[in-house]
Amino acid sequence: MSTSIVVILYSMEDVNKQLQYVINRIKEIRTQKSVSQLELSVKSNLSQSFLANIEKGKKQPSVLTLLRIASALNVSPKAFLPENENISKDDLKDTIISLVRAL
Repeated sequence: MSTSIVVILYSMEDVNKQLQYVINRIKEIRTQKSVSQLELSVKSNLSQSFLANIEKGKKQPSVLTLLRIASALNVSPKAFLPENENISKDDLKDTIISLVRAL
């Protein structure tokens, strides 16, 4: 039995666009829920300055950080990803992998 590995390459521009989308969604969801950065900081156990730097694009959130933020905002981590009913699980997985690799 043979195993094959598929490597998908993304341009840095694509990765940066995806990362910017995630960052924008964090701030959008936080403000929609009327949660301040300080409140999110306490709920997520992340520093307020770190959260501010994420929202300004100065820091990139790790997967664990995204999970903590999602939990603190009572949303699924999928809420930070583009909504597309036609997106396949494989495409969603590829998007997540490309974001992780960008870190």
